[in-house]
Amino acid sequence: MSAHPRSGDVTVVGGGAERTASVAAGLAALRDDVDVVLVHDAARCLAPASLFDRLVEAVREGADAVVPGLPVADTIKVVDATGAVVGTPDRSTLRAVQTPQAFRRSVLVAAHASGADATDDAGLVERVGGRVLVIDGDDLAFKVTTAADLERADRILGP
Repeated sequence: MSAHPRSGDVTVVGGGAERTASVAAGLAALRDDVDVVLVHDAARCLAPASLFDRLVEAVREGADAVVPGLPVADTIKVVDATGAVVGTPDRSTLRAVQTPQAFRRSVLVAAHASGADATDDAGLVERVGGRVLVIDGDDLAFKVTTAADLERADRILGP
């Protein structure tokens, strides 16, 4: 059972052509009393409720934006347009970021109003100078986007 109350009210909002437009439509449909917003995608369908709870708790404790992330196990190379390696970042500082992502509503609204573009909402907050906190992610919050991912999810869910 979640430590945070959930409303029984559901409003279905049509998505946009891009992720940013979909989130903006969701933000516009929120009740005025909502102060913590979670952005999640269906591709991470096995993310456990405890992950959502930890994100909401971090925002309620004062963070403006919080994302789950897992340490990167592989060595990462930065390459140029020709494929030549131009750098190797220290992997101890890298995280593979997941959803859901949690935000103080006012911060996310301001980030969307800026007109900036990013691959995720935390990136929008970063681009407008916001501080994004990373908490421990969860192995179950993997993206189901390939046949191998679907097989993994099927193994986890069982018969």
